[in-house]
Amino acid sequence: MAVYGYARVSSTEQNLDRQIIQLKKYVPEENIITDKASGKNMNRPGVVALKGPLGLRPGDTLYIVSLDRLSRSKADLKAELSWFKDNQINLKILDLPTSMIEVPEGQEWVRDMTTNILIEVLSSMAEQERLTIRKRQREGIDAAKAKGKHLGRPRKELPDGFPETYDQWRIQNKITAKEAMRRLQMSASSFYRCVRTYETKS
Repeated sequence: MAVYGYARVSSTEQNLDRQIIQLKKYVPEENIITDKASGKNMNRPGVVALKGPLGLRPGDTLYIVSLDRLSRSKADLKAELSWFKDNQINLKILDLPTSMIEVPEGQEWVRDMTTNILIEVLSSMAEQERLTIRKRQREGIDAAKAKGKHLGRPRKELPDGFPETYDQWRIQNKITAKEAMRRLQMSASSFYRCVRTYETKS
């Protein structure tokens, strides 16, 4: 049964030393895997290596300084904790004392119980976060509509050259509507919508 450590910082400018110093108390330095990448997703070289053919095996232990070193996404954390549990990997989180408890053989249920609680808490937090974001988005949309603001991509009411082309078509009768649409590169429905808009404002 092997012991590994995992450390992560978000960018190449940040330093891994603090995490490595803490992990070296429990893990041989050569077994500490590192990443300098965002915690927004799990597609990172170090994580891929740990979960690959030469990485963690059932019964192995992985040490991390804190959960957010693994991921900042609660949904990803839930999935990773489930993966560790399903693959019988012992996860030790230095700033979570309950995960550091050594349990006698035959009492692994204590460790599993802690993992299950973490999964449930993270799931609830992730769901609440999604609901809060949706609520705030809805409130923002409603507030903008109440102020008469148009949401989404700004719509250009009239294309360049429309007034001149309109005059040649409608006023001077020099061109047909079909020719006007061709010059403006507009479909019939868009052209006549712009005509109504232009005539209303004129």
